[in-house]
Amino acid sequence: MNNLVSLCNSTMKLPSRVLTLRNASVVEFRHLYNTPCDQKLTFKSKASFSFNQNSQFHAFPSPFLAFQGVINNTQKLICLTSSSFGVHSTVSRPYGVPVEASAVETDKNPERLCVKNCNNAKPQEDENIVGGEVPGAEYGNSRASLESEIDKEAWSLLRDAVVTYCGFPVGTVASNDPGDKHPLNYDQVFIRDFVPSALAFLLGGEGEIVRNFLLHTLQLQSTEKTVDCYSPGQGLMPVSFKVRTVPLGDNKFEEVIDPDFGGSAIGRVAPVDSGLWWIILLRAYGKISGDYTLQEREDFQTGIKMILNLCLADGFDMFPSLLVTDGSCMIDRKMGVHSHPLEIQALTYAALRCSREMLTVNECSKNLMTAINNRLSALSFHIREYYWVDLKKTNEIYRYKTEEYSMDATNKFNIYPEQIPPWLIDWIPEDGGYLIGNLQPAHMDFRFFTLGNLWSLISSLATPKQNEAILKLIEAKWDDIVGHMPLKICYPALENEEWRIVTGSDPKNTPWSFHNGGSWPALLWQFTLACIKMGKIELAQKAVGLAEKKLSVDRWPEYYDTPSGKFVGKQSRIYQTWAIAGFLTSRMMLEKPDMASLLFWEEDNELLENCVCALTKGGRKICSRDVAKSQILV
Repeated sequence: MNNLVSLCNSTMKLPSRVLTLRNASVVEFRHLYNTPCDQKLTFKSKASFSFNQNSQFHAFPSPFLAFQGVINNTQKLICLTSSSFGVHSTVSRPYGVPVEASAVETDKNPERLCVKNCNNAKPQEDENIVGGEVPGAEYGNSRASLESEIDKEAWSLLRDAVVTYCGFPVGTVASNDPGDKHPLNYDQVFIRDFVPSALAFLLGGEGEIVRNFLLHTLQLQSTEKTVDCYSPGQGLMPVSFKVRTVPLGDNKFEEVIDPDFGGSAIGRVAPVDSGLWWIILLRAYGKISGDYTLQEREDFQTGIKMILNLCLADGFDMFPSLLVTDGSCMIDRKMGVHSHPLEIQALTYAALRCSREMLTVNECSKNLMTAINNRLSALSFHIREYYWVDLKKTNEIYRYKTEEYSMDATNKFNIYPEQIPPWLIDWIPEDGGYLIGNLQPAHMDFRFFTLGNLWSLISSLATPKQNEAILKLIEAKWDDIVGHMPLKICYPALENEEWRIVTGSDPKNTPWSFHNGGSWPALLWQFTLACIKMGKIELAQKAVGLAEKKLSVDRWPEYYDTPSGKFVGKQSRIYQTWAIAGFLTSRMMLEKPDMASLLFWEEDNELLENCVCALTKGGRKICSRDVAKSQILV
């Protein structure tokens, strides 16, 4: 993996900083994509910008910045998108053609992407601009007669949650409760939360908002946002962003995109999963819309490589699974999911498979492709062998010998049998099984984490037999995992002294609430996708039916409390967008299973037959996976 350091384009720094369009002069951007493979790509420093009245503005390959500025005789700024998928492009210029523009300069706040308000009208200060007509809505109108009342309500709420930037849709807010006086960051666009919204729009034939979202979030990548003067690695994607309006004086305003990379989040933890979700959504956009121009562009190829460089970087860790901190994924508070949580491993595996499909194979990327294949092979074996539990595996752990030293050791991570929780023995069904939540030296987290297991199934990180066993377990333990509202984020909840120690006595994560065993409607679409893959349509229909009975009546809450998911969560936001979008996406997937099939992966037998040891020049004489290989490749 050492060759990753020299990957072409992988360390290129994208313009995640600031572009503020003002009047007077112009800046020249240098085109970078013809740089030889063996050179490190960097942007010219601020000092190299040339300001004068006669300069030409050299644009990146349209639509790199997702907008172009044109100044007419009255110096009114017009912001345009040149989306080839949408219909709003009124200016289209090839690369290298000069465009008359206003001055471009760096903003005093380098964490914001800035552009003057398109219409120079005064929006409400510091508020998201929501609502408006979303391009492509005629598709939704044509099928309105076939929709139920709850579908119509959900679509209306989803459209009301749309955030616009420079007049064009770029995402949806996390929650759109008009009565919420303290929204915290729920009035922002989250990369993770937007995925079900994006899929709903894509399946409904409305792709421009997804394209704009991908373009703008790419611009935010690789920032130097710091926590007390410490900078995260290049390639980091923000957890969320907010569109703000900033007064300029003389009754003029500008719109800015203000990202959060964890510096403002509770716990100040950078998001590991944002970049993974971004790659997964980029592939989904191409698959469903048929527009592959984005993923083929040089800036997007570079963005993918930068994310992968973070995921595949060598470190002190011996495991092929990704080492992360607590609170860096969907469970974004202290819940004991640090080190190697299943959710991140499953999303990493899916993102690697997406990247392998989308990356252009050439001299610049061949080393990266090798690294991707090596990690996919090692990660799939590691998760399938060491994270899997069923009755047979539990009995093996129960009889583990400890303090083993050798390459042939059975108990490689020195797991003590006393860690098997009493609830597990009677809970796990005879013909079911699942992937545990976490594996560390001398520790196994036996909790069932729904998102990680569903994405292991969707991405074929688990074996076909394991996929079947996971759905059998959910079906057998329906009351525990689904109950009155699909689906539990994890099972069981941490209680009593364990809750106090692991969560730090978190008052929001009390037992059977929020991240600690709460029920999340946002998981419904992923469960539906898993059921479609496994041919269990009736299970998905049953879950969607449960959600249909309660979600609208309860005003689309964020999560539900109690072991059965009967009550709306004590601190749950209402009109939660990804609950709304998850329901709509589930309904459309059931209507269009052929479209849903574009979003999951089948088993890759060729990948599984490869072993990293065999791929090295010298090869290893002893490979510890040979002992278990026969029982895992099923």
